[in-house]
Amino acid sequence: MNSKKIVKIVEELCSKDSYSKIYFKRNHNIPMPSIEELNDVIKLMRSILFPGYFGGSEWAIDSQKYYIGATLDAVAKKLKEQVLRGYCFFCETQEEGCTKCASKANEVVDKFIDTIPHIRHMVATDAVAAYEGDPAARSASEAIFCYPSIRALTNHRTAHELNKLGVPLIPRIISESAHSETGIDIHPGAQIGEKFFMDHGTGIVIGETTIIGENVRLYQGVTLGAKSFPLDETGHPIKGIPRHPIVEDDVIIYAGATVLGRITIGKASTIGGNVWLTDPVPAGSRVVLGEKGVEIKTK
Repeated sequence: MNSKKIVKIVEELCSKDSYSKIYFKRNHNIPMPSIEELNDVIKLMRSILFPGYFGGSEWAIDSQKYYIGATLDAVAKKLKEQVLRGYCFFCETQEEGCTKCASKANEVVDKFIDTIPHIRHMVATDAVAAYEGDPAARSASEAIFCYPSIRALTNHRTAHELNKLGVPLIPRIISESAHSETGIDIHPGAQIGEKFFMDHGTGIVIGETTIIGENVRLYQGVTLGAKSFPLDETGHPIKGIPRHPIVEDDVIIYAGATVLGRITIGKASTIGGNVWLTDPVPAGSRVVLGEKGVEIKTK
């Protein structure tokens, strides 16, 4: 390439007008979080949550206490560094030597470690749900090792606990890593009960304020989204308000269905494929596409 052309392009790219809206300035001289390191954290978490399936040949029943202890220590060390970077990313204190972010990172990661037995319990129920909900699955072990639903939920249940602790940025990175890998998009703020299964999974979207009960099953292409975005006085969307569906226990939502807004899908209802739904559904209903559009049939 012509050297004069390179000089011209470099000058354009270094123009403040070119990068002012996307420039990242390090706070406290701390770098941005590392996606690679967070992916390593999830790999370590997976080896703790599903002993014997992941993490190589180091794990054995006789030595599991040593292996899990060492792995927990590695998770804590890696995660504290990344959580620190997440806090610094948004910190309003500009001077170097700020200790507030490091103190918060240590505190919340210690609290997160306390939640890992709960995360283990939740993903174990998810694995059982995958086996029970899919006649093609020969065992829960097959679901743990192979299914994108379990992979995405490992990330989500980890990210959700960090999100509950108020950790910025890091939960979203963990969730989006699963999204990239599996095609399943779950916001870390979504609340999901036990025994959740996403059959096939690709294209599923679950919004931030979604609440899902126990023993719920979704198929590929399902969206649990927002109907509209209320605006503030400046015309920008108001953030954090409940705007996604509530799905009660024992609901099944088939492929391609779109459920929008803060509506409730009642317990033990079935939502047919490709339905566009913006109205609440009573418990025990069957929702299908009929000749005149969406039909809600109650028992």
